[in-house]
Amino acid sequence: MTGSTRPTLATIAESAGVSVATVSKVLNNRRDVAEGTRARVRVLLDEHDYPTASRHRPDPTRSVELLCDHLHSAFTGQVVQGVLNAAVELGVVVAMSTRESEATRRPEDATAWARRLVGEGRTGVVGVTGEMTRAQVGALRKAGLPVVLVDPVDPQTSGAPSIGSTNFTGGLSAGQHLLALGHHRIGYVGGALRAACNAARVGGLRAALEAEGHALLPDLVTGGQVFDFETGLRGGVRLLDRDDRPTAVFAGSDEVALGVIEAARRQGLRVPEDLSVLGFDDVPLAMTASPPLTTVRQPLLEMGSLGLRTLLRLVDGHEVDAPHVALATRLVVRASTAAPR
Repeated sequence: MTGSTRPTLATIAESAGVSVATVSKVLNNRRDVAEGTRARVRVLLDEHDYPTASRHRPDPTRSVELLCDHLHSAFTGQVVQGVLNAAVELGVVVAMSTRESEATRRPEDATAWARRLVGEGRTGVVGVTGEMTRAQVGALRKAGLPVVLVDPVDPQTSGAPSIGSTNFTGGLSAGQHLLALGHHRIGYVGGALRAACNAARVGGLRAALEAEGHALLPDLVTGGQVFDFETGLRGGVRLLDRDDRPTAVFAGSDEVALGVIEAARRQGLRVPEDLSVLGFDDVPLAMTASPPLTTVRQPLLEMGSLGLRTLLRLVDGHEVDAPHVALATRLVVRASTAAPR
C-alpha cells in the first residue's frame, strides 16, 4: 500500500466484512475465528502492510517435513489441517510428501532420505498414519532429525513419540450407546484389524457388550486394509447378507460407516429404522451424511497441532512428557442410530 496514512483496524475490518474485534482476534492468534475468515483477514493485513509483532511469519530455519500415507481421506485431511494451523501460528515452514514417493523399508534408503531432508533444511519429521520402522526413525535421529507420529498403525513399532486418541474409550462409548438403545447383536467393520487403533475400538465394543452379559461374535467383526468407503461397503454386504444379520453396526471410521449405509441401501434396509450405523472420527462429512451420522469424535485438528508442537519441543532439545499421548474422544449422537424394531 502506498501513501503515508497508516491503516486502522477499522479499515481492515471493513475490507474483510468483519468486526474490529474479529481482526483483533486474528492479530492475537485467538482460536475462536473461522479458518476462512482468519485467512481473509491475514491477506488484507499483508496487503495493507499492517505493523504488528503478533503476526508470525514463517521462519525458514524452522522447517518440518510432513509425511502422509496419502491425502485422499477425510481423516488425513483434518489431521494435516491441524498441523498447518499450528505451523501458521508458530511461524513454521511445512513441506509435505507422501509415503509412496519417500523412504522405503531398506535401511540404506532411509539413510539417504534422512540426508536429503537435512540438505533441504528440515529440522524434524511429523508422520501422519501408516507405519515407520525403527530403521527409518533411527536414520532420521542419526541425522539429527527428531520424529513424532500421529495415529501410527502401531505406536510401539517405531520407538518414536506418538499422538493418538482414546480409541478403547471411544469403542466403549459406542457400544454403551447402542446397548442403551436396545441393540445386542452388534457388528463391527473397520480397517486393518492388526492396527492398534482398530484393535482398541473393537476391544471397547467388546467390553461394553460383556459388561451387559452379551458377546461380540467373531463372525460379526470384519475389516479391510484401510478405513474407507469400499471397506465399509464390502464389510457391510458381508454382515447384512445373513439371515441373522446384526441390528446395529459400529464402523471404524465415518467413511467406513458411509460404505455400510450404502450396503444397507442395496439390501433394501433403512438407516436407522432397520439398521443403526455408528461411525468414528466425526469428520465434516459425518454431519452432512444422509442420515447425519452418530459417531465418536476424535479431536483430529488438535492431534495434528499437538504432533507439530511436540516435534518442536524435541527440536528445541526438550524431552516429551510421555511416549504416547491419547487425546479424549466423545460420542456425538445424531440420526443414524435408533432403537431396533
